[in-house]
Amino acid sequence: MYKIIPVKPFDLILLGATGDLAMRQIFPALYRRFQVGQLPPGSRLVGAARSQLSTSRFRQCVRDAIRTHVLAEMQDHQSIGDFLKMVDYARLDATSSEDWKSLSAYVDPGRVTALYLSVRPGIFKNIITSLKEHRIVHDKFRIVVEKPFGFDLRSARQLNAALSAVFQESQIFRIDHYLGKETVQNLMALRFANVLFEPLWNSQYVDHVQITVAETLGVKGRGEYYQRAGALRDMVQNHLMQLLCLVAMEPPSRYLPDAVRDEKLKVIRALDTVQYDHIVRGQYIAGTETASFADDVNTPDSKTESFIALKCQVRNWRWAGTPFYMRTGKRMRCRMSEIAVVFRDPPHSIFGSKSVLKGNVLAIRLQPNEGIDMRLTIKEPGPGGMRLIDVPLDMSFARTLAVGSENLTNAYERLIMDVVRGDQTLFMRSDEVEAAWAWTDKVVETWNEHNLQPISYFPGSSGPDDSLMLLHRDNRRWREIVC
Repeated sequence: MYKIIPVKPFDLILLGATGDLAMRQIFPALYRRFQVGQLPPGSRLVGAARSQLSTSRFRQCVRDAIRTHVLAEMQDHQSIGDFLKMVDYARLDATSSEDWKSLSAYVDPGRVTALYLSVRPGIFKNIITSLKEHRIVHDKFRIVVEKPFGFDLRSARQLNAALSAVFQESQIFRIDHYLGKETVQNLMALRFANVLFEPLWNSQYVDHVQITVAETLGVKGRGEYYQRAGALRDMVQNHLMQLLCLVAMEPPSRYLPDAVRDEKLKVIRALDTVQYDHIVRGQYIAGTETASFADDVNTPDSKTESFIALKCQVRNWRWAGTPFYMRTGKRMRCRMSEIAVVFRDPPHSIFGSKSVLKGNVLAIRLQPNEGIDMRLTIKEPGPGGMRLIDVPLDMSFARTLAVGSENLTNAYERLIMDVVRGDQTLFMRSDEVEAAWAWTDKVVETWNEHNLQPISYFPGSSGPDDSLMLLHRDNRRWREIVC
C-alpha cells in the first residue's frame, strides 16, 4: 500500500525508557518500522532511565512491550530477536555527571543522534544544561520534546530559551502525536489536492466547525499533573489547537515545514479572545463503578476542569462569521475524535415546505475507525413522492483502502522517522507554541475574572448540559458522540 523510504543508520537515545509512553508506544512503533525494513542495520536504540537494569533485562522489558502492544499477527519471533539486538540500556540519573559521561559514549557525531525526552517536564532544563556541559550535542543532533511545552506563556518562553541556548530551531522537534495520525494528514490532502472542497472552504459556505475529542478514561494515575493542568492546558492548547489550524489555515505555497507552520501561526494569531459565556467547564462526578475527578486527583475541593467546551472565532477574511466549537473531556460516553465541517443549508428548497434540507457535513474521524464521512441529502427510494433522507458517503480506510486500523502506520512510527529525516512539517515551532499559550492564558484569565466554576457531569455522558446550550443558543447542536 505504501513505499518504504529508507534512512541511513542512526542512534536514538530515549530518556525515560522504562516509562509508560516508551513501552506502550515508542518501542512498539520502532519495532514495526524495523519489521517493514525501515530501520537499517547498524542503528542503535538506547534506553536510558534511573532504574538499575542490565541490557538483557531491559531487552526483556521491550520484548514484553512488543508482545503486549503489537497485534499478535504482526509479531514474528525472529524479527523481535533481531530488533532487540539493536537495543541497549544505559542508567542515567540526570543529576549525575558520571552517568552523562557514560551516555556520551553512545553519541557518534558522524551520524544522526535523536534524543527523545519521555520524562517529566520539570527536568527538561537540567537535561538540556547537562547536554551542553558534557558537549554531547553535535551538528546532526536532534532533540524530541513531549508535551506539555510549558504550563503558560511565561514557562513556555523559558523552555524555548533553554532549548535555543543549546540547539538551533532546526534541531528541536516538539512532538504532538495527533499530527502524525493518518486522518489528520489526509485533511491536508482533502483540502489541497481536490478542487471540489477548497472553493467552498470559507464562511460563505461553511456554517460552523465542530472539533470533538472525547475519552472514556478518567485521570487516575495522572492526578497530580491533571489537577494542575486541566483539560484546557492538556488538550486544547496543543491537540485541538493543531486540528483547528489545519482546518482554518490558508494554502501554503508548498508543502514544506516552515511554509505549513507559517500558515498555522497566522490562524492562532487570528483567534479572537473567547468571551466568558462561550466557555463551559465541567468535572465528572463519581459513577456506579468509577471514582469522581476530585477523588482521582486526591483533591476534595478541586476546581480543575476535566471537560471544556469553547466557541471560538477566527478573525480573518476567510472565516469571519463562522464559529469553531471545540470540546474535550474525560469519562465521556465513547472514545471518539472527530472534526466536522458543517456546511450551510441550501438557500431555497424547490421541494416544498415539508421537505427538510440539511446542510452537508464533512466529518473527519481520527479515532476509532479512521476515515472520512460526507453527509448528503438524496431521495428516499420507492414510490410516493419526493421524500428526502440524509445518507453518508463513507470512506473508511478499512473498507475503501482494504487497510484495517492495525495496518495503519502508528503516529509515533511516522513522527520518529520524520525526526531521523529532519522533516519538521508535523512538529511545532517555538513561535507557534508561544502564540498558542498566549491565547490559552487569556481563556484562563477570562474564566478567573468571571469565576467560572466547573459544572458536574455524569460519567458516560456527553459532558455538562451547559455545553449543549453553547450551541443551542446559536440554533445549532453538537454532533452525537457515538462509539
